[in-house]
Amino acid sequence: MAAVSDRLPAFPWDKLEPYKKTAAAHPDGIVDLSVGTPVDPVPELIRRALIEAADSPGYPTVWGTVSLRDAITGWVRGRLGASTAEHRNVLPVVGSKELVAWLPTQLGLGAGDKVAYPRLAYPTYEVGARLCGAEAVVYDDPTELDPAGVKLLWLNSPSNPTGKVLAKEDLVRIVAWAREHGILLFSDECYLELGWEAEPVSVLHDDVCGGSYEGIVAVHSLSKRSNLAGYRAAFVAGDAAVLGELLEIRKHGGMMTPAPVQAATVAALGDDTHVEEQRERYAARRAALRTALEAHGFRVEHSEASLYLWVTRDEPCWDTVAHLAGLGILVAPGDFYGEAGARFVRVAFTATDERVEAAVKRLG
Repeated sequence: MAAVSDRLPAFPWDKLEPYKKTAAAHPDGIVDLSVGTPVDPVPELIRRALIEAADSPGYPTVWGTVSLRDAITGWVRGRLGASTAEHRNVLPVVGSKELVAWLPTQLGLGAGDKVAYPRLAYPTYEVGARLCGAEAVVYDDPTELDPAGVKLLWLNSPSNPTGKVLAKEDLVRIVAWAREHGILLFSDECYLELGWEAEPVSVLHDDVCGGSYEGIVAVHSLSKRSNLAGYRAAFVAGDAAVLGELLEIRKHGGMMTPAPVQAATVAALGDDTHVEEQRERYAARRAALRTALEAHGFRVEHSEASLYLWVTRDEPCWDTVAHLAGLGILVAPGDFYGEAGARFVRVAFTATDERVEAAVKRLG
């Protein structure tokens, strides 16, 4: 039996282990800014909703409860500006990474098909293409691609790792191009509520898609906005025909969001206060780290949104990783996200206030 893992690249994070050991040897301990995992508490109202739904002995449905679909459609209309979204335009998923990795397979793609994604990108876009045997292709501007054979186009705004935000006029142009060539467009918008120097816009916004969701789907997660990475709470919204097909496939696969998590998601999407409070925490950490990094000789590029600073000292990224590890600070090398990142590192500002303060002192 051929190993499916043979199709996949080496798991990149394993390469960081020696540098992690170096950073951990610092007398004051490691400051881990490598992975953008939330560290702040899950808001009380969300935990309460989860607990109240804990007595859930029966199977949940793949499409979710009516309350969940109401919550998602209401949020999509109000927050994304998708004024005509209905239940048929939404589908909960078991965390957005699962969706990204398995989407090409669930769409029936394979040999001879192409999956396109940004030149600097979250590695799971490539993984998804490789899992189904499709060809992975990268772009700087998707409208410059040869559309022949491209079946799935990934956008990612705000970007992971760079924090770059696509302007509304660029989204309009890209959506029109994808529709012209019959290419299904999925937009990963998991950092949309974390804009700092730009206001991210969804592809589902009426001004972008013209009020029609044909050929476009947006991916959203509660991991960052609500500190729910451990809950695996996410959803997709957009083209009803595409989501209807995915729903049927996912029913057969038993890809169900647990009932207590569905209830917690309803609570999270119905409250904006905790989102603003978390934004304020991240804004303070971002400002402190940016100032310290620039004073230390780094140049920050893009980074107008998301949970990361994309920085360089104009040297190979692994030299930068080693330098910072010597200060007890662990960051992600830019080449994890593509060859174009070979002279950058990604710095997450998801550590606690105490650890961020420690990093600032060490950089000083």
